[in-house]
Amino acid sequence: MILIVVPCYNEAQRLQPDVFRSYLTENSETLFLFVDDGSTDRTLEKLHSIETGTGDRVFILALPHNHGKAEAIRQGVLQGLQHPVEQLGFWDADLATPLPAIAGLTGVMAADPAVKMVCGARVQRLGAAIHRHWYRHYPGRIIATSISALLGLPVYDSQCGAKVFARDLAEQIFAEPFLSRWLFDVELFARTIRLVGRHQAARIIHEYPLTHWTDIGTSKISPAYLPKIPFELWRIHRHYRQHLQRP
Repeated sequence: MILIVVPCYNEAQRLQPDVFRSYLTENSETLFLFVDDGSTDRTLEKLHSIETGTGDRVFILALPHNHGKAEAIRQGVLQGLQHPVEQLGFWDADLATPLPAIAGLTGVMAADPAVKMVCGARVQRLGAAIHRHWYRHYPGRIIATSISALLGLPVYDSQCGAKVFARDLAEQIFAEPFLSRWLFDVELFARTIRLVGRHQAARIIHEYPLTHWTDIGTSKISPAYLPKIPFELWRIHRHYRQHLQRP
């Protein structure tokens, strides 16, 4: 059984209730926990429409005010851990990564029990339909290269909003609040390195090349945030530097 946390902030226009309900009908081993992060539109109403008719397989956590994506996901995972599931993950509400990809990520763990964290990777290649706007893709590659160097791991796509974790790892790396509202994915890698060491982290983390991914609408990240990314990465490196130092 897997529980997927879906963070939502003003997603009323992008949420697709029918898609979630259809997926639940066809996949009996999946639960969804939607986190309404203080939305000011009709997001919560849309979430209740997904909940209707799905029995006890959809849960809603309504936060009283906006905390940001990092804390919304963390709160969702902490609540999700109260359920008897073996795996937990998070998924972007806009379904840029289609829900059927959940099976691909969990399949990696099923094939190799040593793997504790599986991350979707938006690798543009022949045979895959990865549609990204150029103005997101190319700056994203620069940022991804910087993140890989910071972590000392060959991470291709740390920021993809589709990730799955074994329960025991999730319990540990989501326990404390994140430093960054948006670059918390980097912290997940850093915390795993802190927990098991870089060599073992490279063994238990797996990147899964997605076959489909599509930029949907505009990014929730403000352009004003982009110049702050180097500072955010510096803060993360400073906080975890003892564990990120090369052996």
